[in-house]
Amino acid sequence: MATATMQPVTASRAIALEKALRTIIRGNDEVIRLSLVSVLARGHLLIEGVPGVGKTTLAHTLARALDCNFQRIQFTSDMLP
Repeated sequence: MATATMQPVTASRAIALEKALRTIIRGNDEVIRLSLVSVLARGHLLIEGVPGVGKTTLAHTLARALDCNFQRIQFTSDMLP
């Protein structure tokens, strides 16, 4: 994500992003809202949960909605220090 091309996000744009995410990811409204807040505040986001709850789908959908790159890293026990 290049900072030179980032444009300010208006409230209406943020609401539109939230609605777009809710069409793909259902039942996790709080997770969607917190994800948007952390990304728009230029913070960090750690998504934890059991397999199959949509963590990767949320990250991929959020990246596509914001026109960002998406890369996935699979952490395994051999990656621990």
